[in-house]
Amino acid sequence: MKKLKDISTRLEIAKKNTKEIQNNNNNKKSLNAASLGKALKISTELVASVFVGSTIGFLLDNWFGTKPMLTICFFFMGVAAGILNVFKSAKKMHKNYK
Repeated sequence: MKKLKDISTRLEIAKKNTKEIQNNNNNKKSLNAASLGKALKISTELVASVFVGSTIGFLLDNWFGTKPMLTICFFFMGVAAGILNVFKSAKKMHKNYK
């Protein structure tokens, strides 16, 4: 009878341990999903700013007739704006992380 009680207490301890492990795994999965979302947000900001800058430059080139110059200038302005947005977002995420 004593062995049966030992087995049942060990079983209860094992159940508690598995529940804790499952909770930890769920927390890790949610952190991974949040990190993926943040990475997609940052990359989208960078690509969007370069695209918008290039498009504005292309449209202004067609309007003024200065074919490659404004497209190149606004492309680099879009890259600079994208990098600034990435730094701002990363800084904000780093503040929230601490």
